[in-house]
Amino acid sequence: MVIEVRAAELTLRQWADDDLDALLAAYRDPVLRRWTRLPVTSVDEGRHWLSRTRQDWADGRRYSFAVLEDHADGPRLVANVVLKGVTPQRPAPEVGYWTASWARGRGVAPRAVTALSGWAFDRFPGLTHLDLLHQVDNVASCRVAQKCGFAYEETLPAQPPTFPLDGHRHVLPVPDRQLHPGRTR
Repeated sequence: MVIEVRAAELTLRQWADDDLDALLAAYRDPVLRRWTRLPVTSVDEGRHWLSRTRQDWADGRRYSFAVLEDHADGPRLVANVVLKGVTPQRPAPEVGYWTASWARGRGVAPRAVTALSGWAFDRFPGLTHLDLLHQVDNVASCRVAQKCGFAYEETLPAQPPTFPLDGHRHVLPVPDRQLHPGRTR
């Protein structure tokens, strides 16, 4: 069964083998490679990345979505969003994302992160909140977190090599509808 989430002119869906060329094109961007832990620089790495996303879904702890935007010539990959660290022992998984260079500055990341967050709270009713982490020098990610309702919580110390600089932790609490089912505003 393919999971698909619709949001403000975007479609979030599981990654597919057919996404390889678009994935490779997105990772040609040096800015994207700077902020990601596992850059994709070859066809073999791209295939491995896609295979890993399928395995992550099967394991049930990490959910990566290709974010597509409608264009005249068909859907176009514009971003990736991921919910990671989903376990019964961890009621606060982390949201991550990247945006393709051709889609930056158009609100793609906030719309995709908001859609993913809603999906996460609906899919996993035991969540207490979501975390969004970024390095302190990633000002754009700080703005995305704020636009999506994630409040700054704390500054975390660097953890090289994964997090070479200090980072910010932003938190999105569970919506009121989850805390009080049936309650309307």
